[in-house]
Amino acid sequence: MREKQIEQKLVQAVRKKGGLCLKFVSPNFDGMPDRLILLPSGKIAFAELKAPGKKPRPLQIARHKTLMKLGFRVYVIDSAEQIGEILDEIQSS
Repeated sequence: MREKQIEQKLVQAVRKKGGLCLKFVSPNFDGMPDRLILLPSGKIAFAELKAPGKKPRPLQIARHKTLMKLGFRVYVIDSAEQIGEILDEIQSS
């Protein structure tokens, strides 16, 4: 499965839960995660989408660490099977 297909499945799954899964673009601040997950009751997280088996680049890892230090959840998703568990974790936090 390609990265784009995994991303589409994430967007659909978030919508089914009543949320938004917004494409996240941050001009002049490279390495930020691909998607912003917004779920009911003010639940928020970031998602980095990768093709199966691919890993984030060093700059992406650094951005993830910065976001996590600020208290945000950041997920690297490289398979559609991860999506349900991740969304449940975000909702239960």
